[in-house]
Amino acid sequence: MSKKHIPEIMAPAGDTQSYLAAVAAGADAVYVGLKHFSARMQATNFSISELAQLASLGRDRGTKTYVAMNTLVKPNDVESAGRLIDRLGQTVKPFAIIVQDLAMVELARQVGFKGEVHLSTLAILSHPSGLETIRKLGVNCVVVPRELNLDEVKMMADACPKDLDLEIFVHGALCHCVSGRCYWSSYLGGKSGLRGRCVQPCRRLYKQDKNHAQRLFSCSDLSLDVLTKPLLDIPKVAAWKIEGRKKGPHYVYYTVRAYQMLRDNPKDAQAKKTAVELLEQALGRPTSHSTFLPQRPFQPITPGEETGSGRLIGEIKRDQKKLYFQPREPLHPGDAIRIGYEDLPGHRTLFIRRRVPKRGRMDIPFSKKPGNNHIPSGTKVFLVDRREPELMKQIKELQGELEFFPAPKSKESTFTPKWPKTAARSKIKPEMVTLYRTPPRGRTYGKVAFWLERPTIGKTPQAQVGRSQWWLPPVIWPDEDKRYRSLIREAVKKGAREFVINAPWQAAYFEDRKNVKLVAGPFCNASNRLALNVLKDLGCSSAIIAPELPEEDILALAQNPPIPLGIVTKGLWPFGIARFLSDSVKMEESIKSPMNEVLFVRKHGQNNWLYPGWELDLVGERRTLERVGFRSFITMKEEWPRNVPRPKRTSTFNWKLKLL
Repeated sequence: MSKKHIPEIMAPAGDTQSYLAAVAAGADAVYVGLKHFSARMQATNFSISELAQLASLGRDRGTKTYVAMNTLVKPNDVESAGRLIDRLGQTVKPFAIIVQDLAMVELARQVGFKGEVHLSTLAILSHPSGLETIRKLGVNCVVVPRELNLDEVKMMADACPKDLDLEIFVHGALCHCVSGRCYWSSYLGGKSGLRGRCVQPCRRLYKQDKNHAQRLFSCSDLSLDVLTKPLLDIPKVAAWKIEGRKKGPHYVYYTVRAYQMLRDNPKDAQAKKTAVELLEQALGRPTSHSTFLPQRPFQPITPGEETGSGRLIGEIKRDQKKLYFQPREPLHPGDAIRIGYEDLPGHRTLFIRRRVPKRGRMDIPFSKKPGNNHIPSGTKVFLVDRREPELMKQIKELQGELEFFPAPKSKESTFTPKWPKTAARSKIKPEMVTLYRTPPRGRTYGKVAFWLERPTIGKTPQAQVGRSQWWLPPVIWPDEDKRYRSLIREAVKKGAREFVINAPWQAAYFEDRKNVKLVAGPFCNASNRLALNVLKDLGCSSAIIAPELPEEDILALAQNPPIPLGIVTKGLWPFGIARFLSDSVKMEESIKSPMNEVLFVRKHGQNNWLYPGWELDLVGERRTLERVGFRSFITMKEEWPRNVPRPKRTSTFNWKLKLL
């Protein structure tokens, strides 16, 4: 990694011009995605051959290339993912790959990948105890969650093993839900954020009560800008990462230059001022410091304000039947403008073909797409990407240099994964497990499970504690680390023997496995045999897979798993889990989208759980699942809110859909 106390500035690039803009700006590293296995599939992304050229140019200029292969790997994707890592290592030779799925860590080892392996923020390693676990798996660096404040970053850094570093996002888009804990887009129609296909439902307008619709869950961008100075005193923070692989070269260039100034001139007031001015020119969304300063946290959601990217440069006017606007600044060929907002009538993005002077007239061309010509007068127009002559000149010169770095002939890979041994088919009768928040009243059927919290342990009779499963939460924050260690000791002392971990790194809490049985929970997002085998190596005797996969993948995963499988078949599966929430959102109340989709929010500990207004129900598929070998069926029991109407529908999640 980079020298201690001088963190790398890591730039995003979704296409060639953005990569070259990063090099032109002097970025220490650029992270990119390929055409497959990238968590930003909406970006243009790169082929192996074009990336090989760019990486060679980058090396010549002192810029490292990191390749994000940070998606969930489905059962039949494993072999192609391994071959892609193999080809990538031979042809592109990136400094590192960034991964989410445990299978990718194992595949990198099997193919003999010589670069580093970094753990994506989508893998949600959010508590200090888990850092030693990930280092033992061969990972070199962890991208920490964007929700961490400065004190929590320090806690993570203090717990880092000697040969493990941290990467932190300093600028760019904020998701409402914790990365790796959002199923919103997937639950509404198979476009999974874990697979790089999120349609950003959190950016939509939502209505609560009789109030007018607002962007209740749409966050401003993160910008740590002058607050990056304290990070220079944390040697384990080895990289400052800029989000934005769907952004253009203008954004990349200006954000890189700004954070270089902030890193290299931390005591220079004029440099700080210039850096902030550069960030204001980057054409991103409105920004905030979010919760980074623990003593002065900032709410990153302001529902009454729009959070679209770009700089306001005009408003739509109507001249007889023609639509036009007069820009507040000159427009250059190649500039991109956005008309209105994505979920409002007439929205579209246009590329400028000829120069338009300041206060000149720009006519809006007729669109063949139905509804795109119904643009109300007064609709705002935003500049979302620039093609300044000076920057384009630098990029063109670098493009000319690419011919000195011819793309190597792409080599096909013959790699075949080494598959784990298949677990013996269990003859044990399938068990029905009901997961509760608090001890239920009256008689229960099947196995009982509880979320691990001190009040629940205290209220549960000792005999019941030993017979029950105890589920750890999907996210444990740094300041909760010691508390959960203590809770586990207390539960074991009272007789608890079976625990469900909901992140692989939570296995670190169970050093003594003599009297404890570990189950990998559904929030581990296990979706292929290799990932299941890593969970087995971490001490899990079985795994409950996430219900996100479609039928064909669930059945394929059950063919030859290394450990027995379970699945959530009924209950309130969350849209997502968030750490912050707008003050405008009322807990336990109906919230409606423009499509009349209902959701509600409930607080559990530090986290806000967003639930759909209808349950997951795969009970009708239980016989099929039993036939292929599933042995555990979970119902997630939650009390229904009084002020949310009971639904007439249920969901089979992606069972009958094709998960993209």
